[in-house]
Amino acid sequence: MHSAALTTAAQADDLPLHAIDAAAAHLADVLAFAIEHGPAHAALVVYDTRTALSRALLEAYRRNLPQASFIDFDATSPDEVLAAFRRMAAQDLVVLLQSTNFRLDGFRIRVELFKLGLKVIEHVHLSRMPGVQREHYIEALAYDPAYFRGTGRALKARIDTAPHARVCGGGETLHFASAFEPAKLNVGDYSEMNNVGGQFPIGEVFTEALDLEAVHGRVQVHVFGDTSYRSNRPDTPVTLVIERGRVVAAENATPAFQEVLDIIRADEGEVWVRELGFGLNRAFTRERRVDDIGTYERMCGIHLSLGAKHGVYPKPGFKRKDARYHIDVFAVTEAVYLGEEQVYQDGRWQV
Repeated sequence: MHSAALTTAAQADDLPLHAIDAAAAHLADVLAFAIEHGPAHAALVVYDTRTALSRALLEAYRRNLPQASFIDFDATSPDEVLAAFRRMAAQDLVVLLQSTNFRLDGFRIRVELFKLGLKVIEHVHLSRMPGVQREHYIEALAYDPAYFRGTGRALKARIDTAPHARVCGGGETLHFASAFEPAKLNVGDYSEMNNVGGQFPIGEVFTEALDLEAVHGRVQVHVFGDTSYRSNRPDTPVTLVIERGRVVAAENATPAFQEVLDIIRADEGEVWVRELGFGLNRAFTRERRVDDIGTYERMCGIHLSLGAKHGVYPKPGFKRKDARYHIDVFAVTEAVYLGEEQVYQDGRWQV
């Protein structure tokens, strides 16, 4: 939909022009600084128009990529979409604007595009960001390289040398009495990575304890990913009691949270705590949320994963075929210490 057509074809719930302007400005920075896309390379945008947010992002990309090819996924056969992908050359760019997530039989889209040497920007589950959440999502696309890369690298340097850590909040403390796996960065710097791009918005550093059984203590959970992959916020935070890296009790658990624990226990036998995630995206906070858990995962603060699955860090005794669950939960966080250095205070990273 071109700018001139926006007013005539607009639907009642379309985003205001200032939000589209903001999306265009943020994505210009993403394209220039994170993806480093230039005129020497082609671009293809595969989109749907099912939601106001997908239509807003489509307009933003039309402004930024006037020479790109645009394909309406709902009006195009899977074979035509696949053929368009395969016509592209290495270092070309594919953008995916998905109100849900596109399915092409047997073709794991982002993985296969990376195999073709293509750069990828994926926006997924946009239908899970209704109302004001749409503008939270757009704000989260803002790309400040100095903040994301500077904070991300500083956290990684400290994580990689920390002998232990603790997360404090709500009067509880969770202890990581272990050094950590080498931290991974999702900060829009792909210079040392095999692939360029991924799911946006970005902003995360993650690791896990080298010795998972060294994780112990108590932590309050203010949001968790429920069985529909949505952010579920209990009225009262759930307090997890963790011993030897496993959840042994959950105080104030809601039925929806208990259901998550029950499913993990039924299939895996126990509930492990694995990922320690440091979210960097300042557009998302404890109060400023979006419903899609994979997007909210970038929120500025700490998240953990429940379940044995964490494919990034193979561990003895964890068979990939048996590890089924990786459920994100978000910790009430007032302070984070790496070693004895406080790195998080007053809702911000201090590195």
